[in-house]
Amino acid sequence: MSSAALRAVQPNDDDVVTASAALTRVKTYLHDHDEAGADVRVRAEGEDDVLVLPRAAVELFAQILAYMAAGHGVSVVPADAELTTQQAADMLNVSRPYLIGLLEADEIEYRKVGKHRRIKAASLVQYMRNDDQRRRRAADELSALTQEMGMA
Repeated sequence: MSSAALRAVQPNDDDVVTASAALTRVKTYLHDHDEAGADVRVRAEGEDDVLVLPRAAVELFAQILAYMAAGHGVSVVPADAELTTQQAADMLNVSRPYLIGLLEADEIEYRKVGKHRRIKAASLVQYMRNDDQRRRRAADELSALTQEMGMA
C-alpha cells in the first residue's frame, strides 16, 4: 500500500464550513430515504446525468464529512490493507518503538514478511476501538470515584 493512500486530508476553515453544510443535507437525505440497501441517486444542479452510489458509500461519506466538519483530518484505508509499522504508528500517533512493543505484547495482530512486520488495517482499527473503550471505562470509574468522595 502506498503512503499516499494514508495521507490525511486536513480541512481548512472553508472546508469545515462546507463539510458542515453538506453533512446536514446528506444526513437529512439518508434519514428521509431510509430504504436499507437502496442505491442513492445524485444529480448536480442543472445537470441531466445521474450518479448512482451504494448507500453504504454515502453513509461512509457522511462520516468523512462529520470528521471534516469537526476540523479533523481524514484518510481512507481499505480494511484489508496491510500497513508497515511506521504507517501504523503514524495512525496511532505513537512512536514506532512503542508500536512494536504493542505488537510484541500481542495487543495488535500482525504477521511477519521476512524480517518486516505487517499490520492489517482492520486489526489496528480494532485495537483503537478497544483502547477507546478502556479509556472511557477508566474515565467513568474516575468520575464515579470523584462523586463518591464528594469532590464533584
